[in-house]
Order: sequence, then C-alpha cells, then structure tokens
Amino acid sequence: MSGNPIELDSTQLFPSPFHRTYWRLATREFRSLRVLILAAMMTALRIAIKSFRIPIGPDLNITFGFLFNAVGSMIYGPVVAIAASAVSDTVGALLFPSGPYFFPYIFSEIAGGLLFALFYYRAKLSVLRIMLGRFSVTVVCNLILDRLFYLWQMYLVNGKVYTFMTWPRLAKNIVLFPLQTLLLVSLFSLLLPITNRMKLTYVSSEDLVIQKKDILLLIALTLLSAAVVVLYYVFVYQPKAQ
Repeated sequence: MSGNPIELDSTQLFPSPFHRTYWRLATREFRSLRVLILAAMMTALRIAIKSFRIPIGPDLNITFGFLFNAVGSMIYGPVVAIAASAVSDTVGALLFPSGPYFFPYIFSEIAGGLLFALFYYRAKLSVLRIMLGRFSVTVVCNLILDRLFYLWQMYLVNGKVYTFMTWPRLAKNIVLFPLQTLLLVSLFSLLLPITNRMKLTYVSSEDLVIQKKDILLLIALTLLSAAVVVLYYVFVYQPKAQ
C-alpha cells in the first residue's frame, strides 16, 4: 500500500528536515531494536564522559559529552535524540551530580540533541554543515538556555538576580567553538565509513575535507562571536567607575 512506512527508502537523504518523509523515517527509528540499543549505548557513553570535567573557572568546565550527542543524533535522528537527551540529563544528574538537580536543564539537553539531529541526520554532511550545527548548539544551548536556567535556579535558591552573561563564559565558548568543530569533523570522518558499513548511516565522508573556504568561515564565525563579546563587555558587562 502506498504510504506504508515499510516502503520508505531507508537510504534517503534530505537537504533539510522540512520534509514529511524525513520525520516519518525519524519516527520509524524508534521501532528499531538495534537503534534503541545503540541509543542506550551512546547515552551511557555520553553520561560517562560528561562526568569528566576540566574546570577552568567558577561554574565553568570543559566537557566532551557533545561528541557522543552529535554522533548519536546523526545516526538515529531527532525523535530518538529527544528521548536519549532526556534520559542522559536525568540519569547523569543522579549518578554524577554537580549541584542541586534543577529540572528545566533537561530542555537544554533536549535542544542540543534536537539541533544536532536537524543538521546531521539523513543529510549530506559537509564541513560547513557540521560547523553550523556546532555553532547553533553553542549559541542556543550553551549561551542562552543554560544561562537562563542557571539564573532562574539562582533566583529561586537565594532570591538574587545575576547578570545574564559573563565575560568568562562568553570567552570560553568562543575559544572552544573552532576546536569543537574540528573535533567533530575528525570524528565524523573516522566513524562514517564504519557506520555506513553497518547500515546505520548512508552518508559519504568524502566531503569532510577541510578546505580554505571552511577555515575562512570558521575564522569569520569566531571573530563575529568575539566581536559580540567585546561589545557586550564594553557596553554591558564592564562595571561603571566609582
């Protein structure tokens, strides 16, 4: 029968997620035992690696859980990624607490998995696409949602209102963005031939060669972010002279 999910082309790629078949395939992933087992494994690895933090300042840490988040989201898509992110946040907070549990942070985790999936799942991957996916998660999750939930939590705990953004947090994310992008490109280049043979993905890794234009765009995005930091520091963050 036409339209039956069984007849969907499991190898189909899409230029964007704004397609009905894209979401039908993403939903079908939830009925695959192999995918669910893989999602459980990726979630476990993500929880374990998130427990390893490199502290670089007050409430500032370098973590590597985003690597497993991105790879998993690329393989099983946005629907499974949402569930896996929710589980990762909840179980990770129970096993490796870094402070009082605050439920709204789960939405930042979900947003990260969803954004990675929207950029990477069933897409013809390129350095540009990987870069934009990482950039969107950095801005939406790291700089906006995480900070909003932190301020909300602090207000509920001690009734104080803090500055929305701080110079160290902005600087950390700007410095890490190009490095995280390069890590993702390298990891995807390494894993795609393996996941393709396992019929988990159907994406060529041939386009994941960093070219001059990719380096220029990466520099441009980093400089744009740095310019925002400088403007913020000059006009908002810097305390007034007494």
